[in-house]
Amino acid sequence: MSRVKICGLMRMEDILAVNSALPDYIGFVFAPGRRQISIETASVLKKNLDQNILAVGVFVNQQIEVISNLYNDGIIDIAQLHGDEDSNYIKRLKTLCPCPVIKAVGIKDSLPEYARHPPADFIYNDYYLFDTLSAQRGGTGKTFNWSALKNYKGLPFFLAGGLNTANIPRVISSLNPFCIDVSSGAETDGKKDKYKISEITELVKNF
Repeated sequence: MSRVKICGLMRMEDILAVNSALPDYIGFVFAPGRRQISIETASVLKKNLDQNILAVGVFVNQQIEVISNLYNDGIIDIAQLHGDEDSNYIKRLKTLCPCPVIKAVGIKDSLPEYARHPPADFIYNDYYLFDTLSAQRGGTGKTFNWSALKNYKGLPFFLAGGLNTANIPRVISSLNPFCIDVSSGAETDGKKDKYKISEITELVKNF
């Protein structure tokens, strides 16, 4: 059964919505962009988050110590890396804290070879996140060519990129991702919509 993550939470209203719906994960975006929040805001939101929901911090080439401090302070439970972080970066992060790592991979038409057959020295991330290839490194609200993941048998993966109630059933049936990752699909007019959050969470959990 696929899990569900609602990414890009920014407001206390968002926390109340996910506490009601109970997705498996939520995302706090610390990377530049319209959903970026401060560490101070994330700390307040995390303190009010249901303890059964894991908080994922989203980063792009962040200083390792910043991530480890966020983990050790209990603000995030998982790190999601969208930059140029390599295995040495992840290994160093894990020497500072036992933080699980999701490594994002941008896809257009085909899955990069290193994600399909990772080199022997790249063994430190726990999950992949497959998202639409973009200059802003995710968050486009656009789908990619899902056939690129046909016959994929690597690490468990989160799937993002233009997912909503209309296409989630098809992607679960065809790809069986570890986790469905939704951001814009759970929004109305650029803000998280509690009804969409509830609908998406229920759809994935009951599929």
